Amino acid sequence: MQRSILLGKAAVFVSKIQGGLCRVLLSPGSYKHTVPDLPYDYKALEPVMSAEILRVHHDKHHTTYVNNLNIAEEQMAEAIAAKDVVKAISLQSSLRFNAGGHLNHSMFWQNLSPNGGGKPSGRLANAINADFGSFEEFKTRLTARTIAVQGSGWGYLAYNPVTHRLEVTTTSNQDLLEATTGLKPLLIIDVWEHAYYLQYKNMRADFVKAIWDIINWNDVTERYNKCAA
Repeated sequence: MQRSILLGKAAVFVSKIQGGLCRVLLSPGSYKHTVPDLPYDYKALEPVMSAEILRVHHDKHHTTYVNNLNIAEEQMAEAIAAKDVVKAISLQSSLRFNAGGHLNHSMFWQNLSPNGGGKPSGRLANAINADFGSFEEFKTRLTARTIAVQGSGWGYLAYNPVTHRLEVTTTSNQDLLEATTGLKPLLIIDVWEHAYYLQYKNMRADFVKAIWDIINWNDVTERYNKCAA
């Protein structure tokens, strides 16, 4: 869910995104998004993800999304202050794309770990078995759906707050899962070419199959426990 609340000549952009509430005061220069530090070294995810890919992905691509998001929010604040509705509407696609790029990647880094892989345990493991039949069946479904994304996008394990069940799904480009569907993302897999091409070339399937070895199930489980509390 996303909405803007007008407050005089400024605005508050409120979006319920990625399981948390993000509140940004849109008065010029009042807030700047930043690229989060990686919770591990650039070489830590090798051989699944090379240091070169991780450095370019984090330092270049993610940084570009953040820079463009800050620019778009600044321009939006100016448009609202000037009561320029046409300009404000024209900026929505840039806000959606770059905010998605920033927040999707921020979650992606947390979902990975050099000590990852294996299987989850506890409540999450029980939920996966209940909703998919087994961990192996869940893994097969998410792998297939993610590989099959047309063009660029993301694969997810998500929690449905209405049915209280787990689902496998995808989004295109940089769309935010919760903002567009209401589903709460727990695990996210990037299948934009910049996530794998330097190492895997056009073999997206090899990348998706390999990434299971670095999935941070502690992080995924923590997200699930918050959603299902």
